[in-house]
Amino acid sequence: MEWFTADSYWLGRLVFQRVLAAVYLVAFLGAALQFRALIGERGMLPVPRFVARVPFRRAPSVFHFHYSDRFFALWAWAGCAVAVALLAGADGLLPLWGAMLLWLVPWALYLSIVNVGQTWYGFGWESMLLEVGFLAVFLAGDDVGPPVLVLFLLRWVLFRVEFGAGLIKMRGDPCWRKLTCLYFHHETQPMPGPLSWFFHRLPRPLHRVEAAANHVTQLAVPFLLFTPQPIATGAALLMAATQLWLVLSGNFSWLNWLTIALALSAVDFRRLFGDAAAPPADLGPAPLWYEVLVIAVTAGLLALSYRPARNLLSRRQIMNCSFDPLHLVNAYGAFGSVSRVRHEVVIEGTSDPVPRLDSPWREYAFKGKPGDVRRWPRPFAPYHLRLDWMMWFAALSPGYAQPWFGPLVERLLAGDRDTLRLLGRCPFPDRPPLHVRARLYRYRFTTWRELRATGACWERSYVREFLPPTRLESTTSADP
Repeated sequence: MEWFTADSYWLGRLVFQRVLAAVYLVAFLGAALQFRALIGERGMLPVPRFVARVPFRRAPSVFHFHYSDRFFALWAWAGCAVAVALLAGADGLLPLWGAMLLWLVPWALYLSIVNVGQTWYGFGWESMLLEVGFLAVFLAGDDVGPPVLVLFLLRWVLFRVEFGAGLIKMRGDPCWRKLTCLYFHHETQPMPGPLSWFFHRLPRPLHRVEAAANHVTQLAVPFLLFTPQPIATGAALLMAATQLWLVLSGNFSWLNWLTIALALSAVDFRRLFGDAAAPPADLGPAPLWYEVLVIAVTAGLLALSYRPARNLLSRRQIMNCSFDPLHLVNAYGAFGSVSRVRHEVVIEGTSDPVPRLDSPWREYAFKGKPGDVRRWPRPFAPYHLRLDWMMWFAALSPGYAQPWFGPLVERLLAGDRDTLRLLGRCPFPDRPPLHVRARLYRYRFTTWRELRATGACWERSYVREFLPPTRLESTTSADP
């Protein structure tokens, strides 16, 4: 079938695949380095406890059949190895069926991790990586042109990501309709980046232009993805540029980079660069079995799209939701509401046997979340600091801190090494504290004058107690 492949998109496919492989690498690396304290056998939300109460059909994962920290580590590092191979172009050295199997491996590996990750893996970009990763399996190898149906499904994902985010904003916080949300967003977002202070200090008229441009990009431009070229290419490049703006303004894990990869898959690079982007001359026709398989998968995914599509049209739209345990077709969205005030939970410890107000309380420093008012925000994306993100949610409401915050405090009191590795600095290097407390502070970006006078990018003020001084019943430290 001549219509089945679109050879002019071969470079867009190549760029998409390499970016996706890089995102896979970051995701598996984060899993390997953070899992012990979060979901390990002695973690805050242990996998064995989760699989004991959740059946396999609701959360398919290899860890239902066997779990140990060593096995999980091997699983995650195997994902890193496969991602490196894909990043190096190993799929191009294999026949079509071999390339498909190679791309299937990281999807299956990461699915097993996400489905037992619980709260720590409840972010929309986890499902997005799985949905996009599954589609990548059917993009074929270098000896066949990219199939039109899979390219369409990738645009369908991009449409839901952007349009879903646009709708949730218009239906949610009134400040989006008033174009005032960005008066606050850069300061109150989950994890500011090194340029967030400067974005926040932009003149308010520019913030209104920024919000209006966001609405255009998310509510109007996505429809242009399904128009003829070169309009679709222009729409995709505009979306990619918008995502780069978000990359500069904050840390959003791999959400922006995966969205950029989706946008680039819709770009007809040959129209932009001529023969320099021409496909190889040895591209062959797609075999019949491959055409039948892609058509069948497309039909199945379009059928599964019913609930996400209905969600887009619903007045009660939900965001970042999976409708099937394989995360094949999902609902997306972001910042349906914007906080006007930034709160942070600050955790402190003391070695005093009886804690008092004048006790020497020393503060735990996190890698990404604000703490020391003089510490400038740092770039971490696309790497995902899961504990730091959940600390932001805990500051929004204590309900978000259940059931992991208590175990976190216990591990700090025990001096658990795996937990301390998630932090930026432990103020008790020799022995753990006898008491730990948590306090809620209001943070705001300083003004230009305050920054020049104090050198601090943040100003904070005490709000209330979040957790009173707490100690272990037994003061013995955890085993190293």
